[in-house]
Amino acid sequence: MNVGLIAHDAKKKLMQNFCIAYRGILMKHNLYATGTTGRLIEEVANLSVHKYLAGHLGGAQQLGAQIEHNQMDMVIFLRDPLSPKSHEPDVNNVVRLCDTYNIPLATNLATAELLVKALDRGDLEWREMYR
Repeated sequence: MNVGLIAHDAKKKLMQNFCIAYRGILMKHNLYATGTTGRLIEEVANLSVHKYLAGHLGGAQQLGAQIEHNQMDMVIFLRDPLSPKSHEPDVNNVVRLCDTYNIPLATNLATAELLVKALDRGDLEWREMYR
């Protein structure tokens, strides 16, 4: 399965800790992340991550293109709802695309944990028939 990982600056440490905690599950899948988030995950969790550009430099758009081409099975986007971002339209576009193309999306830690456990159980195998 292809898993997209995005985290706002205030949530990057949380994303690192999440990836450390669920390394055993995540290492079985293809991971894609915006640049800085991907680098930080690789540094602490020893996971292989395909890195796009940094989110504000077009990485969110690159991930969005993968969603549009039905090449993403799940997205974990730990967003900071308290701090507006200058590139908010690009980031909100990822959420809109996940809704449009029926891609499971987590925007907080609680939902991310549910999705990664579902991924481990095989609950997302229905995505295979879409490819």
